[in-house]
Order: sequence, then structure tokens, then C-alpha cells
Amino acid sequence: MEDIKQIEKNITKYTKKGEIAQAIEYCQSLLLKEPQATNLHIRLGDLYLDWHLDIYQAKQYIDEAILEYQKAAEVLIDNGEIYYKIANALYHKGELEKAINYFNIAIEKGSLKAQCYYMISNCLKKKDRFHDALEYIDKALKHAFFSSSRLHYSKFRLLNSLYFKNKKQKYKAILELFLSYLTLLFDKEAIKNIKAKAKWFAILPVLLKADSYIHQNDFESAFACYSTAIDKMPGFSALYVALGDCYRKAGKLEEAIIEYKMALWLDSLSNTAYSGLVQAYEEIGDYDNAILYYEKYIKIHPYNAVLHSNIANLYFMKGEAETAISHYQTALSINPKPDWTSIVAQTLGYIQQNVIKNTDCAIANYQLANTLTPKEMDIYVSLGSAFYDNEDYKNALIVYRRALELEPNNSKVHCNMGYLYWGMGDLDEAIKEYRLSIKYDSTYDIAHNNLGVIYLDDLVQLQNAIDCFNNAINCNPNYALAYYNLGRCYALKNENIEAAKYFQMAMDVNNITNEIDPMDIQERLNNLFN
Repeated sequence: MEDIKQIEKNITKYTKKGEIAQAIEYCQSLLLKEPQATNLHIRLGDLYLDWHLDIYQAKQYIDEAILEYQKAAEVLIDNGEIYYKIANALYHKGELEKAINYFNIAIEKGSLKAQCYYMISNCLKKKDRFHDALEYIDKALKHAFFSSSRLHYSKFRLLNSLYFKNKKQKYKAILELFLSYLTLLFDKEAIKNIKAKAKWFAILPVLLKADSYIHQNDFESAFACYSTAIDKMPGFSALYVALGDCYRKAGKLEEAIIEYKMALWLDSLSNTAYSGLVQAYEEIGDYDNAILYYEKYIKIHPYNAVLHSNIANLYFMKGEAETAISHYQTALSINPKPDWTSIVAQTLGYIQQNVIKNTDCAIANYQLANTLTPKEMDIYVSLGSAFYDNEDYKNALIVYRRALELEPNNSKVHCNMGYLYWGMGDLDEAIKEYRLSIKYDSTYDIAHNNLGVIYLDDLVQLQNAIDCFNNAINCNPNYALAYYNLGRCYALKNENIEAAKYFQMAMDVNNITNEIDPMDIQERLNNLFN
């Protein structure tokens, strides 16, 4: 067999020309002559791995690389570097647990400890175990010495994400970033990565062209531009995010999801990839997967109030109110901005009032919202409504009067005061407030309807009631309750055909709006002709 130095020289010639296939064939031909040559198995494994990563087609050549490394390991059983190579190949294959096991074996054999700990940290990041990943970065730094730029930068990103609300950890993160710059010249792999990312400038014209195509809604051309850029920079996560965003804008959500996931595989701390992915899942209505990735996203940013609020919205839409409340409460405790926190508090109050039926908690959250944004009228309306549900009419009245001090002509507040006085049995004041509500907003259908119900049920002034319900329907043709009440008026007047007409209209509209129990309408219809 040829001299080892000459063999390596020949392989280098092939690889410099980009002829990896020929280099592989050359190694294979030598192994036919000497199948036990471990150095050739290792070199062949390296070539397969390089080929796999260069073409960037997952799993296409990775199994061949692993097989060659394993053949070498059968002979070099105490060689830690060969176990590292197997682990590295398994990492790129996505078999993270196996990779971690082999990295640990390499560490036991005393080889490449810094690099092994660093790669275990990368495995743990892909498994969303970010705090464990931080621990392994610290272990790696104990063995890395000056060749540690990548390690310091990885630690900077983890600290910056996990503890962005903690000033002490923030300073530590900045220190790690500084150390990554300071040790850059000693870290060949870090320099290699920077050189690879420098290709960004070479593909910038392609990206600008893609952006112009998007503005013209020529998405197919934009897809082609991004694909070209990815071919030139296959390991750059931002490109996959950009392609995912383009797919999402074009309505191709499944394709967008694939690209976002690829971006996350390359960079498990990518905020833009997570953000795009959860939005894509929300847009297709897949709330389970949206929640799954929000949970992962929250592991990276546990103190991000917006993430807790967003996942709470999804849990609420799924009908899991208790879990939603837990996340809303976390969002409130983080408290980023008064206006935003006020909205969360209102949402939480609404759920507690209308879903959980815990009016005391609802009142507390509405009061918090009111403290944060004291001029927001909707909060007064909600708070007054919660006091009413709690049969605390005195405080409900106080809240509504405070609201009217701010906006005397607010139709909604006058309507709610009408409902409050009605519940208290003060019909004169109720009618007065409903009329004021209509005065300030003649299109307010609820005020017309409620005033009509007072005329119908309490005062039995049928013509006044009919006028009110007709006004409500004119304001809102899809108001099932107004049709139903109009039917009740005509039934009392013994005009059964007219009553039946309005009950049927109520039934038809209610099939869409679901305002009334359909059995109530059907029972009214049946009673007309019995």
C-alpha cells in the first residue's frame, strides 16, 4: 500500500478540487487491498461526513460515515478521538442521545474534553434543556484555555436569553461576549465559522432581489432567490427563517413550518424562527403544536410576558381556562408596560367573570387594569358588570358614575346603568338611562332591545315595545333576540301569524348567532297554535 503521507497528499488534491466522490473511491480502492487499515476507515468516514455536510442533504451520507468510524473503533477501542468522531456524526444525524453517550465515552478516554463538553451542550440545546446546556459550557471552558471563542459566545447567548431580566446575569453575558472577541484569534473553528458567515455579503444582492419580488407579490421568484442563497450558505439559520416568512406571506404554511424547523435545528435559540413557527401553527389552527413550541420558546425566555400572554390566549381558545389563567397571571407578575399589562388584566378578568365565574378575582383584575389605565372606558364597563354579577349594586353604580364623569355622553355606560337600575327595580331611572344611551348612540341595538323588554314585560306597553324592537332590528338585522321579543309582542296581541313569522326569523338568525336556546323559540312557536 502507498505511504500514509502520500495517501493523505492524494486525498487532499481531490478535496481541494471539490472532487470528494473521487477521494472516496480512492480510499475504497485502498481498503480493498488492506481492509484492516484503521486510518483509512477514519479518513473515509471524514470524507463521507464532509460530503454530507457540504451537500446538506440530511442523512444522505451520514450512515456511511458512522459505519467507517465504527470499523476503526473496533480496533482503536481506547482511542477517544474516534468516539468523538462517531458522536459528531450522530449529532449531525439528529440522534442526540446516542451522540451524548459517545461524547461521554470520548471524555472517559481523555480526549478532546473541551470540544466534547461543548458538543454535549449543543445537543442539550436542541433538546430544549438550556440550563443543562449552560452547565456543560462551563465544563468545556475549564478545558478550553485560549481556544474558547465559540464557547464564550455560546455562553453569552444562553445567559442573554435565559436571564435577560437579571442585571447581574446580563453583565456576565456581556463579559462572555467580550471574552469571545478576545479569544477569537486562538479559536480556528470560530474563525472558520466567521469566514463562512462572511458569505452573507456575497448573497446580499440575491436577498435584496428576493425582497423586491415579495413587494411585487411574485413569491415564486422570491422562493427561487432564497433557495439560491441557501445553496450558497446551507448552514445559516436566518436564510431558512427568511424563506419561511416568504412561504407564510404566500399562504404556504406547511412549507413555512418546515423552513422554521430547519432554522431551529441550526440555531435552537433563534427568536425569529420560534416566532414565525408559532404564528404559522396558529394560522392553520393547529393550537396543540403552537402551544408545544410556545412552551419551548418560554424555556428560553421564561420572563417574557408577551409569550406567556400569547400561550394563555391559545389555552383559552382550547377551552383550558385554568391553564390560561396561570399564564396570564405570570404575564401580569412580569409587568413590562402599564398599557399592555392593563389589557392582560382585563382579559384575565373577563375569563374569571364569564368562564370561571369567580367575580371576586375578576373585580381584582379589573381594578388593577383601572389603576394602570384610569381613562379606559371599557374597564369601567367591565368592572361595573362584575360588581353587578356579585350583586354589589352600590359599587357598580359608583363605578359607572366615575366613568360618566370622564365621558358623560358614553352610550355604553348609560346602557349598563340602565341595566343596573332595572336589576335594582328602579324602572324610571332604567328607562331614563336607556333613553340617554340611545340619544348618544341611536344605533345601539342593545339599548333599544332592553328598553323594549321593560315596556313589554314590566309596563306591558306593547306598541312602545314593538317600536323599540323594530329599532333594534334596524340597527342590527342579525339580532335574534330582538326578533324573538318582537314575536312575543305579537303573541300577546293574539296576532299568531305575525308572531310565528318573527319567531321563525329569530330561529333562522339564531342558527348563526347562537344567542338564544333554540328550544325556547321552538316552544314559543308550538304554543301559538295549540
